[in-house]
Amino acid sequence: MESLLDLSRIAAGKLQLDSERIELAALVRSVVDSLRPTADATDINLQISAEPDVVIVGDAARLQQIFSNLLTNAVKFTPRGGHVQVRLCRVASNAQIQVADDGGGIDSDLLPHIFDRFRQGESTKGRSHGGLGLGLAIVRELVEAHGGSVLAESPGRGRGSTFTVTIPIPAVIPAHIEAANSRRVHAEDASISGLRVLVVDDDADARELIGLTLDSRGAIVHLVTSGCEALESISHDRPDVMIADIGMPQEDGYALIQTIRAQEREHSHTRLPAIALTAYASTTDRDQALTAGYDLHLAKPVGPADLTQALAAYRKTRQHEA
Repeated sequence: MESLLDLSRIAAGKLQLDSERIELAALVRSVVDSLRPTADATDINLQISAEPDVVIVGDAARLQQIFSNLLTNAVKFTPRGGHVQVRLCRVASNAQIQVADDGGGIDSDLLPHIFDRFRQGESTKGRSHGGLGLGLAIVRELVEAHGGSVLAESPGRGRGSTFTVTIPIPAVIPAHIEAANSRRVHAEDASISGLRVLVVDDDADARELIGLTLDSRGAIVHLVTSGCEALESISHDRPDVMIADIGMPQEDGYALIQTIRAQEREHSHTRLPAIALTAYASTTDRDQALTAGYDLHLAKPVGPADLTQALAAYRKTRQHEA
């Protein structure tokens, strides 16, 4: 009944999501822990590998519903002694969650329709598992409501299946959400009014969100979509600070900053403060960014307070140098 109500809300455009800052590793682990007794009862080896510090903005209850549906299916259709693996990681500017099993698998003719309403892997009257066939349809709708996508893969009947959920990681956490979760109380002390900031990001949503965040705090923001555009902009109107993504096509953020540093050495220009704001968030990624020539590495999503304070710090540095 609840599934039918959910689909009715979705069809009517009345499904509402509560947005909050979510640490995905903790949420996914809680879902896995809730299904572990069921898996243990049938000797199913349930494992999880979760990359830490993967943060998104979304509805925690609905995300739990997504992963619970996927994991429940995996455990239900995996025979005694089988294996279910849950994996969470970052892929570019997205969070990726995979639920893989070596259970019943999906027929090739059903696979393209697996997320359709009232479709099930077992269609005969003697099927061993109940249900209306709505769970995966709801999964797709809820994932898409979060701006993401879900993909089902299977080599065929009896050969297991893998469901992959991809949800975008925002560049900046919206201010009202950050305020509700942040312990920082002195963000208003950081001033970036009048600071000229060049933002380089090929993703339109990320670029606009960064721009709106900084513009609302008084910064003078110029947005460009590529390293080539960034170099042209710098040559005509050198900014006070540059914020650049790393994973861009053609010329990535590493190549961009290396070109800028080389030009500074060649023409004896003052060093341009540069911040790498990227979904590549490991210690290795940070070291690579700093080695390439960035002054600071920030992982997406960053809180407005953190971003503002980082920019304000460069303003203070420049004032002291002057």
